Amino acid sequence: MSRRLLIVDDEPNLLRAVAAVLRDESFDVKTARSGREALTMIAQDPPDLIVSDVRMPGIDGYELARRLRSTANFSLIPIVFLSAKDETEDRVEGFRSGVDVYLSKPFEPDELIAVVRSILERVERTHSTIARLVGSEVPEETVFVRDEELTEAEWRVGEAVARGLSNKEIAAELNLSVRTIENHVSHILAKKQFANRVEIARYLLSKQAE
Repeated sequence: MSRRLLIVDDEPNLLRAVAAVLRDESFDVKTARSGREALTMIAQDPPDLIVSDVRMPGIDGYELARRLRSTANFSLIPIVFLSAKDETEDRVEGFRSGVDVYLSKPFEPDELIAVVRSILERVERTHSTIARLVGSEVPEETVFVRDEELTEAEWRVGEAVARGLSNKEIAAELNLSVRTIENHVSHILAKKQFANRVEIARYLLSKQAE
């Protein structure tokens, strides 16, 4: 079955160009002209991955990502940002909002295709691992093998990420601020050299299986 992608951009020409590139790779591609339209489409039919512009009127890419990451049903959908802005502060803001990969415009088709395929393959492996763990006889009180590189707080946050919780949900569960959770997630990504939350989840699940 073809993977379903949603492309979000308020520039018609770029929207068509990105969609055409990915359709040529046999992806099932839908498009949205705004963040608000994207949210409506996602609620009706969640995609496997989202490619979004950042600078859009109304609900921009950052807000779109934040809303998805704070909604349990959509919190793990991978998000790729395409933006003409390539400043460090813009990338930091993107990662804080929950984006997985940040690419600059004008985009290179081969790079975009490689990024999309890589993310989807990792997600597929993660789902397979979860299915295997759920199907095996794992005691309810399984103790995670600790990782000396992570602090106790980072471990608790990582475990919550592995359970599919958004930063907002983790903050509420651990009685911490959302910004503190964002910092812990950023530290985990940096320490383990992970690209996104999916890799954190996969890592914690592998530790549980040890």
